[in-house]
This record gives sequence, C-alpha cells and structure tokens, in this order.
Amino acid sequence: MFLIADGGSTKTDWSIVSGNQEIDRIKTRGINPFFQTEEDISAEIRDNLVPKIKKYDSIEAVYFYGAGCAFPEKNEILRRSITHYLPVSVEVGSDLLAAARALCGNSPGIACILGTGSNSCLYDGKDIIKNISPLGFILGDEGSGAVLGKLLVGDVLKNQLPVALQKAFFAEFGLTPAVIMEKVYKQPFPNRFLASLSPFLLRHIEEPSIHDLVSNSFRAFFARNVMQYGCLDHPVHLIGSIAWYYQDLLKEIACEFGFRLGTIAQSPVQGLIRYHSVL
Repeated sequence: MFLIADGGSTKTDWSIVSGNQEIDRIKTRGINPFFQTEEDISAEIRDNLVPKIKKYDSIEAVYFYGAGCAFPEKNEILRRSITHYLPVSVEVGSDLLAAARALCGNSPGIACILGTGSNSCLYDGKDIIKNISPLGFILGDEGSGAVLGKLLVGDVLKNQLPVALQKAFFAEFGLTPAVIMEKVYKQPFPNRFLASLSPFLLRHIEEPSIHDLVSNSFRAFFARNVMQYGCLDHPVHLIGSIAWYYQDLLKEIACEFGFRLGTIAQSPVQGLIRYHSVL
C-alpha cells in the first residue's frame, strides 16, 4: 500500500493505493514548499492528513509530486515534513515529473501542465531532458489559470471588454477595483485568487474579446514554450484543469503550430497509479 500525492498551489489530492487500485482519496489544502515554510507544511500534514489515514496502517511509501518541488532543498523540506508524521519511504518530485510519468509512461513525448500555473518538458520515456522554465505567473506561466485571470482582470480594469461583460464580472464575483488590488498585491497566494476568476472566461468564451484573450494566451504558451523543444513528431500531452476544460480550443491552437495532441487529463492520479504499480 502506498500514497500518491498530487500537490498543487490550490489543493493536494492524496490517493491511497493498494496493488494497482485506488481505495481512497483525501484532500488537503495546497502544499507548495516554494511558498510555505516547513512548519506550515508540517501542520497541514499533522492536522488534515494524518487523522484521515490512521486506519491504513500498512502504508509503505509516499510519492509526493507537487508545484514548487523542482529544487533539492525544497524537496527536502517536504520530505522532512512528511516523515516526521509518516516514517516511511518518501520520494518527492516535481509536478512536471508527475505529468510526464502520468501522461507518457515509458514513452517519449512532450508533457505539459495547464492548471493554476503552466509548465512543459521534453521527456525521453525515463527522464525529463529539457524544460523551458515557466517563470511563474508574473513573468511567464502562459495559458495558465493564474495568467488567464490576470489578463481578464487587466482588461476589466482598463475597460478593454464590452461594458456588459465588465458589469457581469463585478456582479458575479462581488469585487471592486480596490479589493482586486489588495488581493493581488498585498494578500498571500495571488495566483490562486487570479486562477479562481478564470472560469468566467469559459462561461463567456463565445464572446469575441474573451475568445481572443484565451486563444492568444494559449498561442503564447505554444510559441514561448512548446516550440522550443523542436519536436513536431512528438505528441503533446496536456494535464490540468485548464487543459481539460479548454481542450477543443487547445486542439485548434496546437494544429496552428503543427503539433498533434495526445492524452488530455484533468489529473495525473490514474496515470501515476499505473506508473508506480508496475515498478
């Protein structure tokens, strides 16, 4: 029996796996060692995970994949936080490695994440061999929920959308310009806040201004990231909430760039279960 954790900035899914079957799934808040201290992560493990898995006394390993887990020193913070309460073997890897293993298995391909943030890599069937740094939602993360939300807010506040859409936005979220500025510039996790606004775009995707905003962000994702791998013969696999809900539009954009899309998944969990069950 083992645990697979899919850790994001917004939430973390913990899958309890026996053999090759998921027998339970537990949700905790997002865990990201890039933004959180060891004390914060330990408290989340202690308070919201451990009480829910006490009945499973034969867990032998934890495979934690998450945002912010691309640096050894950050991974060690997470490993210590887990082993303090679960004294088992713990492997920590990036959410990008999770995407590659879940989407590609042991085959080469281009694996991409489009969720709260975005990322991509060239995977040879075993290792990530090239990665264009996503740079986060301020400098990069093209096509992500956070960037789509950022673009939406910018267009709303600078009167770049039709008046009716601007009114609909403020009415739906109950926000004011002052509150938006506070949440973006002064409160923690502005990426989560901005990503939480992105569903508005999906609901209004038929509006030309919204369609152009989303399409251009996806084009930027392919142009500034995927194209740099230079592998038009490799399938492009996508994972994450944005990838899942916008997959029809993403297929169109990928075709513009000469790529074919492979697997599109909302979550890496089932792919990771298959991967780790055959090791």
